Amino acid sequence: MSQPNLTPVPELYVSYESSQKLKAEAGDLVSHDLSPRQICDLELLMNGGFNPLTGFLSEADYDSVVDTMRLTSGALWPMPITLDVSEAFAEDLELGQDIALRDQEGVILATMTVTDRWTPDKAREAEMVFGADDDAHPAVNYLHNTAGKVYLGGPITGIQQPVHYDFRARRDTPNELRAYFRKVGWRRVVAFQTRNPLHRAHQELTFRAAREAQANLLIHPVVGMTKPGDVDHFTRVRCYEAVLDKYPAATTHMSLLNLAMRMAGPREAVWHGLIRKNHGCSHFIVGRDHAGPGKNSKGEDFYGPYDAQDLFKQHEEEMGIEMVDFKHMVYVQEKAQYYPANEVPEGDTILDISGTELRRRLAEGLEIPEWFSFPEVVSELRRTRPARSKQGFTVFFTGFSGSGKSTIANALMVKLMEMGGRPVTLLDGDIVRKNLSSELGFSKEHRDLNIRRIGYVASEITKNGGIAICAPIAPYGTTRRAVREDIEAFGAFVEVHVATSIEECERRDRKGLYKLAREGKIKEFTGISDPYDVPENPEVRVETENVEVDNCAHQVLLKLESMGLISGKSI
Repeated sequence: MSQPNLTPVPELYVSYESSQKLKAEAGDLVSHDLSPRQICDLELLMNGGFNPLTGFLSEADYDSVVDTMRLTSGALWPMPITLDVSEAFAEDLELGQDIALRDQEGVILATMTVTDRWTPDKAREAEMVFGADDDAHPAVNYLHNTAGKVYLGGPITGIQQPVHYDFRARRDTPNELRAYFRKVGWRRVVAFQTRNPLHRAHQELTFRAAREAQANLLIHPVVGMTKPGDVDHFTRVRCYEAVLDKYPAATTHMSLLNLAMRMAGPREAVWHGLIRKNHGCSHFIVGRDHAGPGKNSKGEDFYGPYDAQDLFKQHEEEMGIEMVDFKHMVYVQEKAQYYPANEVPEGDTILDISGTELRRRLAEGLEIPEWFSFPEVVSELRRTRPARSKQGFTVFFTGFSGSGKSTIANALMVKLMEMGGRPVTLLDGDIVRKNLSSELGFSKEHRDLNIRRIGYVASEITKNGGIAICAPIAPYGTTRRAVREDIEAFGAFVEVHVATSIEECERRDRKGLYKLAREGKIKEFTGISDPYDVPENPEVRVETENVEVDNCAHQVLLKLESMGLISGKSI
């Protein structure tokens, strides 16, 4: 089992001549513009990374995978790979019809023959694949709030792979990696899956894993979609490149995997193993809580720490790739070196820095000791994520119409401008409606689009080191969460719930809007005829009844100071 078969895996691409012909004919086909996740899936379908799949799953295969982790053929496959589309797009299609699959610039990547079209039971998919229908899981949230309502299935004809302009020399298809292993004579290869920067414990772990398996090492990081809030892949790859020379010469290779992770824990571990088998690996390192998404809505881990290892072990022989279990490595102060946690000499002092503690030290510009990470890695992380006092951030007010959001936001803006240091931009609900969203109405779809536009502008301001202050009603929790994820890719997101009661807002009613809503002259009015999702865990909750505006703005300033975003000297 530990000697992989390095003959090529089947790819779904047609010849160059055929691809040119298909491109010429594609103008007559209905086109689907792929989402970033679908582009990742399509690339691995076409290049053999998802072998034995020959396209997006049919309804029968989808049901079988969800229920049994197997295709209808009986082959092991734990993850539904489906093409989700809108109801409007799906209803005009006929079964047997060919469609063009294009990237976000309109470049055709493949054609697909639509053999199946169905509306899935997404709650069941969430329960079976991710273990719970809980929106705290990023993939479940994606399933319900981002993915299209209809699934299409059918075989793929690959025309060209997606274009990547970054790290091109580091990207290998399964067959390119297999050819490389054949060329250098590697027969046993242990793959290491990662979506985080490599620190000294990871380097020690991978080195020991390769030695234990008597294999060469493939560092195979995911550069497609990972968990919201992860370090961006550009920074991570620079970190990986900085530590490659820490490994013994000619023992280690790094290749980038354009995979859209689902964070599905046990099922994901099996999926990762099958993908690495397709890339020519004989062994795979499975971590403690492998591909776990963190805490559920009750504050508990989604999966047990060894669930992934247990499920992988059950299917190891059938998969044809051997598991090397993750040894949790800790630094022993007295020995000045790393040991597996279960081998630490009794009485010795263990030093460790958690991911949360590392992020805190980076955010506050504190020292990160050399025993924990390499100076080159820390330097790259600091370049991307400077201390919080030098980062951009967004303050996002939400509350009923008339709650006082705009008034407090204006006061906060003036106070921050008085302090100086960073440009401050106010994105007030009414101002945005006039300048960015004048064509939008007040349906749920249009409200969501308006908030996403505000979030996009705020994320750009945050990315470029400025302060964005947003003050829309933003009634829907799922939309606020999506905006938070967009902004937290670049800096801090501070949600402020202006918790003025609907009765008080109606009493104030300076614009006469509540009166019109009560009379039925304004449809879909938040708090009257349309719901408001009260934020469960905002960073700040302010009460405005019988409280001065200055005091409300000061509460927000104190929170910003406690988070290290501004200096307390100026407050």
